[in-house]
Amino acid sequence: MKKILIPILLVFVLIISACSNQTTGKEKVSSAQEAQPETIVYESENGPIEVPAEPKRIVVLSAFISGNVMALDGNIVGVDSWSKMNPRYEQYIKDAVEVSEESLEKIIELEPDLIIAPSTANNIDKLKEIAPTVTYTYGKVDYLTQFLEVGKLMNKEKEAQTWIDDFKGRAQKSGEEIKEKIGADATISVIESFEKQLYVFGDNWGRGTEILYQEMKLKMPEKVKEMALKDGYYALSSEILPEYAGDYIIFSKDRDADNSFQETDTYKNIPAVKNNRVFEADSKEFYYNDPITLEYQLDFFRKSLLGN
Repeated sequence: MKKILIPILLVFVLIISACSNQTTGKEKVSSAQEAQPETIVYESENGPIEVPAEPKRIVVLSAFISGNVMALDGNIVGVDSWSKMNPRYEQYIKDAVEVSEESLEKIIELEPDLIIAPSTANNIDKLKEIAPTVTYTYGKVDYLTQFLEVGKLMNKEKEAQTWIDDFKGRAQKSGEEIKEKIGADATISVIESFEKQLYVFGDNWGRGTEILYQEMKLKMPEKVKEMALKDGYYALSSEILPEYAGDYIIFSKDRDADNSFQETDTYKNIPAVKNNRVFEADSKEFYYNDPITLEYQLDFFRKSLLGN
């Protein structure tokens, strides 16, 4: 009888041991998950800075950065006035408080664990006393690298890179389709009205210019290339606008600006105007070059130039 019991006991001990090992393994996984770092070191343009690995309450004082944070599902509790005016951003920041670099007390009340500001902001040292503060200089890196940098800051570099790769592919494919339809040599201008001034843009100043000229490789008029390519934009009068008008015009239109130039013969006689090749967009939605705005711009260009 004892000979029979011994093997049975051995089997039972082995089963208990296996179950114990499985439990221990689960505990190790759980422990590893709990051991995720609370902070990371981000290599900012001013050197390394310790920031939350998963920021929960973010204050963004830079309109050219806020859309990047929104695209990565960042919880923005305080944001600049320009971002607040953008209808395209409304769903992401409807509960965010409007703040500026000067409203320090209001920012303190928001209890941020991360602050993002332009490098030109005032009170940066005081902001750093409230929460880790990272600054960016507009145009220091290209528009997609800027999004990737924000991805690194928010510990979401992989997600940012995935979107970048997909977007570039879609934009370039759309560019080939557009060139096939309008002609490879057709030119396109991007203009904007702001208060009483008109502007024309180069290839890196928002308003969809990065998509049209960098990704789609569409051509800008020689006059635009000469005057706006280096600085990114060029202010001009309505009288000389025909010199800068391409075969197609994207008009980033401020409805509150003085747009009376559109009623002049000078404007009406521009070939793009006469041929119904001017496409108007709301400038407040069209300014920037973050993923939320870029998706809108790409869709706008497809509908305007391809009809889909």
